[in-house]
Amino acid sequence: MSYFETANIKLEKLRSKEDLIVLAIESSCDETACAIMRGEELLSNVIASQIEIHRRFGGVVPEIASRNHTMAIENVVSQSLADAGMTMDEIDVIGVTYGAGLLGALLIGVSFAKSLAYATGKPLIAVNHIKGHIAANYIACPTLTPPYLCLIASGGHTAIAKVNDFDSVEIIGTSVDDACGEAFDKVARSLGLPYPGGVEVERLALEGEPSVYMPTPFKSEKHYNFSYSGIKTAVINYIHNHEQKGEEYSRADVACSFQARAIGMMVDNTMRAAKEHNIKTIVIAGGVGSNKLLRQSMSDKCGACGINIIYPPLILCTDNAGMIASEARILVRNGGLCSDIDLDASASVKITD
Repeated sequence: MSYFETANIKLEKLRSKEDLIVLAIESSCDETACAIMRGEELLSNVIASQIEIHRRFGGVVPEIASRNHTMAIENVVSQSLADAGMTMDEIDVIGVTYGAGLLGALLIGVSFAKSLAYATGKPLIAVNHIKGHIAANYIACPTLTPPYLCLIASGGHTAIAKVNDFDSVEIIGTSVDDACGEAFDKVARSLGLPYPGGVEVERLALEGEPSVYMPTPFKSEKHYNFSYSGIKTAVINYIHNHEQKGEEYSRADVACSFQARAIGMMVDNTMRAAKEHNIKTIVIAGGVGSNKLLRQSMSDKCGACGINIIYPPLILCTDNAGMIASEARILVRNGGLCSDIDLDASASVKITD
């Protein structure tokens, strides 16, 4: 029999295993990561970050990211196994991010995972990166069950998802242009702040006041969509106008004003969606979910409305393989098929795929 046939036979026998052991690999951008999960317990979560490498360029350089994934991935997988106190013989399935992300970076993780799966005969589970971010909340709160709303806030996506079931996600609001994390990075660059921009804008904003005018996208409209292009452009124009006139301005006030509008938009839309859909639980997913203002604002609003708010620990907000292991486990338990060794990476995938 072929690998695909044999692996799917194994997978059928594993679906009801409570302590399913998943090894997962993530390489969608500039973190090379591997995690091992047994049942609901995360045994290891190793991340090799490339932040210092890319900081000199002011952002991620795709080719450099791919080369560093190639150098790091074997060591990261070995370290994850060692941290979990396991060997490959004990692993049940292998999960890997196949999209979305930088194509070259994704290909390193997918190629390594396919080789590992083929060599060991383990079932290979292809995982959607964004659904992995959502699944990080099952690690943070093992008792979490749908339905709930998820605010997805990352460098590549900003959306409100209605999670109807473990394998059913409906997008009810999304950014029509830039993602929130992308806007944070561009504003940081305009302010002369280093990469990664989000944490630098957040840090600078603590020193300022929200005194600079920022437009309000979709004011009074009834949908839950976002737009970050306008407020990003407002920041750039404000800075350019003052610099061209030789006028001083407060970078901290600009950062604070931008952050207040960017975060406020997410909080307002999410809370309105929860009320109108009668949802009593909200979770946060993605790297921007580590923003302290977002967490505090959501906690305050949810507390006032009797809504339960859940967000993962910071290590599970940014890209990691623990979230990929969590989503792979969900896919196995809900009838997902093993991928064949011709699995390919995809730079763009829909959240609902």
